Amino acid sequence: MTDRTVLKISGSDARDFLQGLVSNDVTKLDHGLVYAAMLTPQGKYRADFFLVPDGDAILMDIATSLAPGIKQALMMYKLRSAVEIEETDRPVSRGLGMPPDGAFADPRNDAMGWRGYAGQPGDDSVDWDAVRVAAAVPESDVELTGDSFILEMDFERLNGVDFKKGCFVGQEVVARMKHKTTLRKGLAQLSVNGAAPVGTDILAGDKPAGTLFTQAGGKGLAYLRFDRANGEMHAGDAVISWDDAR
Repeated sequence: MTDRTVLKISGSDARDFLQGLVSNDVTKLDHGLVYAAMLTPQGKYRADFFLVPDGDAILMDIATSLAPGIKQALMMYKLRSAVEIEETDRPVSRGLGMPPDGAFADPRNDAMGWRGYAGQPGDDSVDWDAVRVAAAVPESDVELTGDSFILEMDFERLNGVDFKKGCFVGQEVVARMKHKTTLRKGLAQLSVNGAAPVGTDILAGDKPAGTLFTQAGGKGLAYLRFDRANGEMHAGDAVISWDDAR
């Protein structure tokens, strides 16, 4: 995958350092990949990534577009911690089915297959947008943006957040959304008849109801206002409906 960068976080403080920054529990690395996010202090999405066990070090598999900013943030947060952060030339491969030797199951959803970091041959024939739309998995820089809140984007369902791990940057906002509010907006999988450019506004009658993103196989992912998503809606020339209308 040419759109992914692998950072290496090493040093005696690496796990404790990341534990205080990311949304998931770093100790889960003992069992495979950990899907997580870094947030702003205001609780908004900054980046999502996979943490990968690599001996005494931890790899971070992240979208290439987000890697420079996250590397800079990690350098800022490390202060006097015994941590080193470097960019590697590790390849990222992925495929469906059982993971080959040395690869890891994708923790977000069984349908997302596996990811490898040691030269395992991937399957370039897979329509990955179709796979993730069917599994309702959002993508960095598409559905997931700097305006996203991770609970609205289903990080709990995607095994990307842990509410028992303790503090991390933005944790208070996440905890408040979990325990004190009812989500009125968020990620939704829609039925789509037709097509529209990614980022097209969704209208319910003449009222804004959300934004349509990736589409494949008659389905689409959207950021939706749940209270307005009843009946037939439109996004450009596409006619859409929400199968899980509440």
